[in-house]
Amino acid sequence: MLSKRLASFKYAFKGILNLFQSQPNAQIHLTIGTLAIVLGLFLKLNFEEWAILSITIFAVLAAEAFNTALEYLTDLVSPNYHPLAGKTKDVAAAGVLLTAIGAIFVAIFIFLPKIISLFLTIN
Repeated sequence: MLSKRLASFKYAFKGILNLFQSQPNAQIHLTIGTLAIVLGLFLKLNFEEWAILSITIFAVLAAEAFNTALEYLTDLVSPNYHPLAGKTKDVAAAGVLLTAIGAIFVAIFIFLPKIISLFLTIN
């Protein structure tokens, strides 16, 4: 039982590695998430802000992973062009876009007041 649980983690980490090695958009999201963490450290986010930021970053990365999985599955079951395969990929990509737009709003709500306050303090 324990060996099966450990194997499932091994496969999950293999999927994470595949995601970031094969998907340029996942690499972009990871880079932006990393920059958000650095900015959060600089701006000294509080516990709640870190919690919201962490959930947001991982939601975007998870959306990208689900999108990639659906693309792989769609390519498997429909190697030739089919309108429904195209719609499947489009809607999965829309899910990532909506999550990323939500992340932008979270970043604005968390970072913008702190950045404005920082500039007001400097002047």
